[in-house]
Amino acid sequence: MGKRSNGEGSVFPYKDGWAGYVWVVTPEGKKTRKWAYGKTREETHEKWLKLHELASKGPVPTKHPTLAAYLTRWLAEVIEPNREPTTYAGYEVLVRLYMIPGLGKKRLDKLTVREVQTWLNTLVTLCTCCDQKKDHQRPEAKQRCCSKGECCKGYPSRSTIASIRRILRSALSNAIREELISKNVAALTVLPNASKTKKAKNHSVWNVDEARRFLEHLRSVDEPLYAAYVLILILGLRRGEVLGLAWDCVDLDREQLWISRQLNRVRGELLHRETTKTEDSTASLPLFGLCIAALRDRQRIQEKARQDAREKWKGSDLVFTTKNGTPIEPRNFYRSFERYCERAGVPRIRVHDTRHTCASLLAALDVHPRVAMRILRHSQISVTMNVYTQVPSPETRKALDRLNQHLDG
Repeated sequence: MGKRSNGEGSVFPYKDGWAGYVWVVTPEGKKTRKWAYGKTREETHEKWLKLHELASKGPVPTKHPTLAAYLTRWLAEVIEPNREPTTYAGYEVLVRLYMIPGLGKKRLDKLTVREVQTWLNTLVTLCTCCDQKKDHQRPEAKQRCCSKGECCKGYPSRSTIASIRRILRSALSNAIREELISKNVAALTVLPNASKTKKAKNHSVWNVDEARRFLEHLRSVDEPLYAAYVLILILGLRRGEVLGLAWDCVDLDREQLWISRQLNRVRGELLHRETTKTEDSTASLPLFGLCIAALRDRQRIQEKARQDAREKWKGSDLVFTTKNGTPIEPRNFYRSFERYCERAGVPRIRVHDTRHTCASLLAALDVHPRVAMRILRHSQISVTMNVYTQVPSPETRKALDRLNQHLDG
């Protein structure tokens, strides 16, 4: 065979088998030996040749972390410094509650498509309440299901599973860029069939009559944040967007407003940050008559609160504040929303679900899909058209007319 060149390495007997090494350059730029082991010389020689091939293509890692260790570092060094705090918080929760318990012990370079696919398939039947012991963490008087051996079947939704897969795929793509692995196994998996994933148990969308009843109740009790709910229902504003809305982004004379900031509590800190989901998010939104009337009423309420608070008033340009001028806690806003749902006699839904009601209201108003796309700030017209495939009934139109008449009056 002749003499080997410098750096070529060698294969030789080792303990009960054979061993071989190749000189490689690590991703950190350090030159070191990379070892291969086998029971026979042929097996070891084949691994040794593969190491040579890898070394000829570029850096070769010699230390392989577990997926849990890599994801923890990825969150701290890549996501947290370069993404919005809300993005980091959302990623961290899914990594901590799902990925690390499910796949965290696997070695990063040994992770296979089959292992990831099998794990994704099990999420469909994984009760998160049982798995994460949510019911055990409640006070004994409020325990109602898993802690008592009665599984509540709190399976993750299809959108949650899709988010988990998307985040894992993003993390592994970064591992490829860092030359830690050569293939993104998450990108080769498929989501579980929609028919097998969790279906909504609760009423998730209000119809026009329910939206009208909700707003009528708020007006009857003189709710100070009535205008916030109007903007949520009519313009589809998200909770963080409506709570972060400032007066300098509202032009009542020209009948338009801009969404450029959000108010969210992230990791214990209340943040008022400029953040948008798409470029169109910074475009102006048209204000309908009932929105203008509600905002003018909000100006009056806020001015009276400022006069009553006197020296206790905390100056701020926010449209929606407490009676002392401080920002509204997002969680408290959600609790108030749930309370008013019950008192108005309408199904309890999430605040974010009102965006679907907004789309129904716009469809019943015969608003052009392109205008609705602008209001809902969808990035694709196909998303908006999913709403407009439904033809509003005459009863829906009449209910909407009553809603307009009531609010304008």
